[in-house]
Amino acid sequence: MSDDASTVAATAQPALLVDRQGDITRLTLNRPQRGNALSAELVQAMHDAVLACQRDGTRLLLIEGAGKHFCTGFDLADLDGETDDTLLARFVRVELMLQAVYTAPFTTVARVHGRAMGAGADLAAACEQCWVAADSRFAFPGAAFGLVLGTARLAARVGPTLARQWIGAGATIDADTALATGLASRDFEADEHGKPDTALEALARQARRLDTDTQAAIHAASRADGDELARQLAALVHSAARPGLRERIRAYRAASAR
Repeated sequence: MSDDASTVAATAQPALLVDRQGDITRLTLNRPQRGNALSAELVQAMHDAVLACQRDGTRLLLIEGAGKHFCTGFDLADLDGETDDTLLARFVRVELMLQAVYTAPFTTVARVHGRAMGAGADLAAACEQCWVAADSRFAFPGAAFGLVLGTARLAARVGPTLARQWIGAGATIDADTALATGLASRDFEADEHGKPDTALEALARQARRLDTDTQAAIHAASRADGDELARQLAALVHSAARPGLRERIRAYRAASAR
């Protein structure tokens, strides 16, 4: 196959792979050449897939990433082609996708390896459980360019004081710290990635113990209600709508590259 043909074949791959085996659905972020960064296409595909899982009998949803990383965050490859308004719309769609994961009426698991940065870390925190490989690294840098995204979900996992500390310092959190603080719930061996997993099957059996209506009711009762979710969306919109978003992101990227 020629180099041109290989490039066409790579770009023809869907941004999200969906694999359903019985009542277990596996979503694989499939942009490894971009660190599985969240393009508009990938965000929409994720949102659609999570909503489909609410209709197709899924009892356990696993989210993972292809290649070296889980998800390196919001895709800013074409920042010059964006405006403040287009960025605002994209961030709103990211939050709505994260809320769909967070409010899913079934068990959700993020299996993280490599980097989970920004919106990628928010995706892991939106899941009921987060499993980490030894090389996992998390960071929540959005506040550096004025964005409030996922703060409440992170605070619910690790406590508000630690969440503010991580966000304010732009900290990088390793796998051991994630496990010790409750950001992550379990570790897994890197060679388990993409292979049958006895721990996943055990979790699926646990999910099946309750009927679907009871499972959904327990999930709803143990999570933030609609008013709180609306407040979180409003906080994001308020932060992202402040004029100069694109330039703040540009300045953040320049500072990070030094």
